[in-house]
Amino acid sequence: MVAAVLFDMDGTLVESDAAVARSWSAWAREYGVPAEALDAVAHGVPADGTIRLLRPDLTGAELDAAAARQLALQYDDLHDVTALPGAHDLLAALTAAGVPWAVVTSADRRLARARLAAAGIDPPVLVARDDIARGKPDPEGYRAAATALGVSPGECLVVEDAEAGLAAGRAAGARTAALRGLDGDVRPADLTALAGLLGLTVPAR
Repeated sequence: MVAAVLFDMDGTLVESDAAVARSWSAWAREYGVPAEALDAVAHGVPADGTIRLLRPDLTGAELDAAAARQLALQYDDLHDVTALPGAHDLLAALTAAGVPWAVVTSADRRLARARLAAAGIDPPVLVARDDIARGKPDPEGYRAAATALGVSPGECLVVEDAEAGLAAGRAAGARTAALRGLDGDVRPADLTALAGLLGLTVPAR
């Protein structure tokens, strides 16, 4: 059993793929980016990092404004945002077992709170993009979450569905659980399988 579990949000605990795709498509139309260029959007990376790839001509205040606009397009687009299967059961099992957990996301705090609320998830600790200086794949967010929970990163399991997040977890010194067929220390098929790997008993409803 690990000392704490640190979760990514989008694609790990929360199903928001459609909302993310809609926001990037709308942003691309506004900023003159061809739709096919969106294939370069790296899942799990903060918006400003992706915008640097799509519009390398934007710097300083223009880059900040473009990133802010991309996030603004997502704030109210929540109608099909839900918890992924097994998320509530896994979180309940961790809580019942006394294992602390946190969410570390590339979304800003406003968006993270909105999506987590839509999914019915209230994390004890949330580290959002605007809480740290450097986003994934930098390990700062995962290290900050471990500190907030009072454990060392090396005692934590990072649960991720994106390469950038897995790189951040490894750089923090944590063990990794990789979803969506990615490579990590463990590769559970889904969150229900992860509960079994951790030896957790899902509380009866």
